[in-house]
Amino acid sequence: MKSVLVRFYKILCLFGFDPLLTFRSFRSLFVYLIEYSLIKKQKGKDTLFPFGQTYPILAEKYLQAGTMNGHYFHQDLYVAQKVFENNPLKHLDIGSRIDGFVAHVAVFRKIEIIDIRSQESKIENISFRKADLMILPKDMISSYDSISSLHAIEHFGLGRYGDPIDYWGYLKALNNITQILQTKGKLYFSVPIGPQRIEFNAQRVFSVVYLIDLLSKNYNIDCFSFVDDKGDFFENVELDNKNVENNFGCYFGCGIFELTKK
Repeated sequence: MKSVLVRFYKILCLFGFDPLLTFRSFRSLFVYLIEYSLIKKQKGKDTLFPFGQTYPILAEKYLQAGTMNGHYFHQDLYVAQKVFENNPLKHLDIGSRIDGFVAHVAVFRKIEIIDIRSQESKIENISFRKADLMILPKDMISSYDSISSLHAIEHFGLGRYGDPIDYWGYLKALNNITQILQTKGKLYFSVPIGPQRIEFNAQRVFSVVYLIDLLSKNYNIDCFSFVDDKGDFFENVELDNKNVENNFGCYFGCGIFELTKK
């Protein structure tokens, strides 16, 4: 029953209706009206701040003070720290979150980014190139000693971001990354982990067994970290058989690899 309700909830959100947000907002409406009356009474005849159009924000008082867990929070912060420590000559990012990981890195160094979508903003330390990395940019072969791709490869070839449908798109992208990266260069790579599947057209989810086999062909695995289904971060864990086969207990976690090209 719970899984049916969760699926129904996701379908409603897909079409722009969030029942939980609606519930929280209605719960807050009575409090809002009381507080609005109170501040009007406190204002009295003061003219320093006249009231403008009302702008109710109804749900935020019941939320936590920002987000400090989950896939993106942990991977963006962790990998940015790794790039800072390793201080490469040229770092390229492929498809990671610009207002997360890329912004973190741009604070302390230049970073080049590739995405299949357009980006017209001009920001210091960030240079942008629009490209479909399922097609190898031959001018970039062996051009970088450091590359990141965080929570991106799972989307390649599924059409979510306007990319052409290609069942093998993730493999093509990963092979092209390997050609762009110099020998002994670093690759910081993350994707969803759990029982292997496609959740079309949102993402692929990869088993850890498959990822290790796939990545070990061209890379040494320096360390592996992950974010579990609760959003908690586990750094530099041992890749023992039991946890690898069980995907570290994740159904939809995030596996984060630090790799060195052979």
